[in-house]
Amino acid sequence: MSGQILVFAANGNVGQPLVQALLAKGEQVKAASRTGKAVGGAQGVAIDMDDPSTFATAFAGVDRLFLLAPTGSLDITGRLLPVIEAAAARKVKVVLMTALGVDADDAIPYRQVELALERSGTPFVILRPNWFADNFHTFWKAGIEHGVIALPAAEGKTSFIDARDIAESAAAALTTDRFDGRAFNLTGPEALTYGEAAAILSSVTGKPIAYTAVNDDAFVGILTGAGVPEPYARFLATLFHPVREGWTARVTGDVETLTGHAPRALSTYAQDNAARLA
Repeated sequence: MSGQILVFAANGNVGQPLVQALLAKGEQVKAASRTGKAVGGAQGVAIDMDDPSTFATAFAGVDRLFLLAPTGSLDITGRLLPVIEAAAARKVKVVLMTALGVDADDAIPYRQVELALERSGTPFVILRPNWFADNFHTFWKAGIEHGVIALPAAEGKTSFIDARDIAESAAAALTTDRFDGRAFNLTGPEALTYGEAAAILSSVTGKPIAYTAVNDDAFVGILTGAGVPEPYARFLATLFHPVREGWTARVTGDVETLTGHAPRALSTYAQDNAARLA
């Protein structure tokens, strides 16, 4: 593996630390985005997932690819399958990030993408992370600023994973062939209810943060009131069904298998991001 690594969503929660991890390993990295902006020492390259004519320039000199769906996208297969086809045609290795539990049903769009990758004939690794700890200082930040996390999670538990652990897992998968042909379920070290998570955040930040369980309709109302389009708000609400059912409470050792270290605890995430949570 002597070519460049193409990283999609290089400005994102996973993309930024992934680019830095790869550069630290001495890899040549292309940071892919619509704007083509350079990211942290990586070469910027413009790519539009809806326009395959932009793929050739992005793939030039590339032998490995980190791929995920853009935030806010509801057309998972429509966005990802053309990129996988382009990668397979060039025998580019694909490290694909989907989500924990998508392998439960072949009708799930992310699972359809995984199956297409598995059948493509190109080298691959699949990463299925659980809910990001980083959601607390991004998607749920507005609620935290008001001292309330309102979600339709009931008392379901989640093994929240730090985006840095996902990035380090991806870096490992991209820089060796030891893990090729396998899927890894990435979780944090413990499963917590959102109430327990709120207590940890309160302890670290020193300000009261409470969790309030709401139903799907109330959650959609909160999101649309904040400017989120209703179709995407309803999609986000559906993601909490697995949480309520207990399916996100799983804890695995896959981060350690890939990186050689245990995943970060939510308390570590909170301490390292205290300023962002304040």
